Order: sequence, then structure tokens, then C-alpha cells
Amino acid sequence: MGHSKARLKAQEALTETVEGLMELTKEQEQFKAEYIRNRGYWVPFNDGLLKYAPDYLTHYLAYASLPSETGPLSAKDRELIYVAVDTSTTHMFGQGLGIHVRAALKAGCSPQELIEVMEISTAQGLDSVSSGIGIVVEELVSAGKHGDADARELTSEEAAAKADYVDRFGDWPQWCDQLLRRDCFYFSAMTKVLDGPSLTGALDDRSRCLVQFALAASPTHLEKDTMRAHTKRAIAIGISGEELVEVLQLVAHLGIHACVIGVPEIMSAVEEQ
Repeated sequence: MGHSKARLKAQEALTETVEGLMELTKEQEQFKAEYIRNRGYWVPFNDGLLKYAPDYLTHYLAYASLPSETGPLSAKDRELIYVAVDTSTTHMFGQGLGIHVRAALKAGCSPQELIEVMEISTAQGLDSVSSGIGIVVEELVSAGKHGDADARELTSEEAAAKADYVDRFGDWPQWCDQLLRRDCFYFSAMTKVLDGPSLTGALDDRSRCLVQFALAASPTHLEKDTMRAHTKRAIAIGISGEELVEVLQLVAHLGIHACVIGVPEIMSAVEEQ
């Protein structure tokens, strides 16, 4: 935690330095003022793009604003998704998280809803298990050390654990069967963690499913099997294709974090020369 705070403070200090270095033309200042009027905020790295790549900044902002202008999701939906992908296990982008937590509260999200989003993000770590267990089983088979784990009848404890999972989630992926047969106690504990957000109960099923889909689709994660599972669940509870497409458009915005981090570094290095 101390290292994370130190990195965030260093980034904030660098941003302040860059802001002090910037001298914008009158037209650039007008562009910046119009942006703030339309969006209510200005992200400091935009100053560097405005100075050195103004055409790109104009095109990017037009692109990035399209989902909110034309898509079916609400402002609250979008901020829940942004909070999710910024706090994702595979991203953990503190600078963006701070911005979007505040925007989420302003859009009507409760602290409990935001904490539930982070509970869902925590469960993302279990994709290591869901993706890896099949590989372990395949290699055990290849090495002739597989045994009869996948052929035998389930024990009563295993059958009860399977029934509990299916009752909670409505499906039975192959990786669950493979894991259950090798560690029933872990599987039962994992099931409760996966279902923990629904016990918190701040989000409705629709919002929870959108967040889960966003995390799986995030460009820092791209877990296709999980994406497919959550797509099926989303369709089953009435989420539209248009809503799912907008989620994909929103998580694609993580790409701009290359500029969020990189542009202030460039500006600072230029000043040092």
C-alpha cells in the first residue's frame, strides 16, 4: 500500500510540474475551456496532447465521447464500469480510479455499490484457477499421472458442492468439475466468494452482470471463456446486444492510459533538456 501511495504522489507531482510548464495558445485555451464546459473536468495530460498533437486529441475526444452520446447505458452504468476496470486485478490504475469513484458518486452510486464492484473485481483473480486447471489436467493426462479423478462418481460432499454452485449461478463449466474433483473444500469456499457480491446486495443483477462482463472484456484481461459465460448470463436476464457493445466500447478506453502516464513523462523530460 505504501508503494502505491508513493507512486500516486510521484505521478501527481509530475502532473503539477507539467501543468506549470504548459503555455497554451489562445485557441488551445478556448478548446480547453469548451471541453471543461461540456465535461465538467480536464485531465492534465490533455495539455501535452493539446500542445504537441492537437489533431489527435480532437479526434480521440470525439471518439471517446460517442458511447455516452449514443449508447443505451446510463451515466451510473458507465461509471460503475470505469471503476471496475480501473480497479481490475490486471490494471489497478489508481489515478483513473480516483476520478471515476468521484464521478460515480456524483452519478448516484452509493459507497456500498462501489464496494460491491470491487468485490467483483477481487473475484477476477480466480480466472487464474479457471484458466489453469484445465491445463494442469491435460498435462497430467499426457504424463500418465491422471488417475480416475474425472471418471469416478462424485462423493456426497462433492455432489452437494456442485448443486450449490449450479443453484447460485445456473451453469456448470468444465473447469468447475475439474477443480471440484481435486479440492472440494477449496471449491466450496470459492463458490461463496464468487457469490459474495450478491450477498452484499447493493447492485441489481443487471448492473452486476455488466460489471462482470466489463472486467472479462477489459484489454488488460481479455478472458474469452469468461466473456462468453457472462454474455450468456447477460442475454438470459434481458441485457441487450446494444448494451453489451457499449460495454466493449467503454473498456476500450483504457488504451488512453498510455498517454495518461506517458505524456507527463515526455513533457518533464523535454523541460530537463
